[in-house]
Amino acid sequence: MKALQYHRSGGPEVLEYADIGDPLPDRRDVVIEVAATALNHLDVVQRNGWYQLPGFTYPHIAGMDVGGTVIDVGADVTLVKPGDRVVVDPSLTEVPEQSRLAGMGELYGKLGVIGGTVAGGYAEHCLAPETHVHLLPETMGWHQAVAFPTAWMTAHHALFVTGGLRAGETVMIHAAGSGVSTAAIQLAKHAGATVLATAGGEMKCRRAIEIGADHTVNNREADVGVWAREVTDGAGVDMVFDHVGPALWESSLSALKPRGRLVNCGNTTGDTVAIPSLGVLFHMGLQILGSDAYRHEEFAAVWRLYCFGNFHAPIDSVFALEDGAAAQDRLLRSEFFGKILLEP
Repeated sequence: MKALQYHRSGGPEVLEYADIGDPLPDRRDVVIEVAATALNHLDVVQRNGWYQLPGFTYPHIAGMDVGGTVIDVGADVTLVKPGDRVVVDPSLTEVPEQSRLAGMGELYGKLGVIGGTVAGGYAEHCLAPETHVHLLPETMGWHQAVAFPTAWMTAHHALFVTGGLRAGETVMIHAAGSGVSTAAIQLAKHAGATVLATAGGEMKCRRAIEIGADHTVNNREADVGVWAREVTDGAGVDMVFDHVGPALWESSLSALKPRGRLVNCGNTTGDTVAIPSLGVLFHMGLQILGSDAYRHEEFAAVWRLYCFGNFHAPIDSVFALEDGAAAQDRLLRSEFFGKILLEP
């Protein structure tokens, strides 16, 4: 099969479009003919060597968000059959022992991730445990399917499991053009929250309104903390949904109302932040919450919600698999809105 892989860290030049062997299923595995895969920042971060997940090895095939058709199954597979159209849950917790991908389920250690630590969707075929594939509705296309796993599961877990967002609350969501934030905007609005979205440009602000945000601001021109208080008549927001990190950190804290919580699920602009005032932190009862990995049992329920909840994941662009370097370059330029996809 053809795959886009790399044997060392570096720039886009390390990506090699090459012929490699097909994956072979164990008794509880399936092989998927990949129809599409979606890009995530981890793809580029690991390729560059800036950060790599525990258990990462070379050569590596990225692509955590995989959709395609089952073409081969292990001897004991009963949940799906050849010809089924499926999307993959990439987080390798609760994998049966009869799978080649078993034994990597440490949530706070070496958590296996399809496309993160083992071969993923930047290829014509992909291996997955039968327990980690989910059927597509007949009317759903591949692009909407592969936009789901990482972005929507990360957003749902951060908003509701970690952050406890409730109807009637107000949430400020940064980086509104990213896949995880377009998911968070829609999920928060669906849950009955008022959504304030910030983005690095007027086009992204307009698009955020189209998918459900109530108020938007260009975060490269405005102090988002001051803006949030203006929009809320001085009250502040109940929650900030953040995966940007240092660039908007202090203004995010200043936007919170008493007992408000900042939920963080990423560090796009760096890894070191400051708390400007511990006195304000404890006096106002503010909470800073790190959103960890979602659990295996969450995936099916959120997938059903996505399939039948009248959501739509914005798709920015689609590249051929062999043009993966160009796709990753677009991701780094931050000019996109929604998910960037690859198709074999």
